[in-house]
Amino acid sequence: MSASDPDFVRHHGSLGHIVPLRVLALTLAGLLLLTVVTVGVTMVPWLDLGPAGNLWIALLIATIKAALVALYFMHLRYEKPIISIILIVTLCFVILFIGLSMMDSRAYQPSIRAYRAVDPTRYAPDLYNR
Repeated sequence: MSASDPDFVRHHGSLGHIVPLRVLALTLAGLLLLTVVTVGVTMVPWLDLGPAGNLWIALLIATIKAALVALYFMHLRYEKPIISIILIVTLCFVILFIGLSMMDSRAYQPSIRAYRAVDPTRYAPDLYNR
């Protein structure tokens, strides 16, 4: 029994959603345009917002690109809403865990700086013996 068999399709329904080529081409064009915008933001001197500002712009554009990939290439736009909810909850947990890790590493940075200041050769002897 194959997926092209009419009895199989009647009993199991369709196997998936077929996205029109035009939609995939427009999604690809959007992703390429956003890539050019990401590079362009770093090249335009009057748009320079400093390292932190440029990082936030790059993250915003990357989020939009990830949403396009998830919606159209991973077919989440055509799936049941529960699958999108599961993806969003999973991403929220990933953000939470990374955020907690970053807060933890920031908390002990003063101790690391104090350790390095006492005897820099003990921290990285190869750098000072050149």
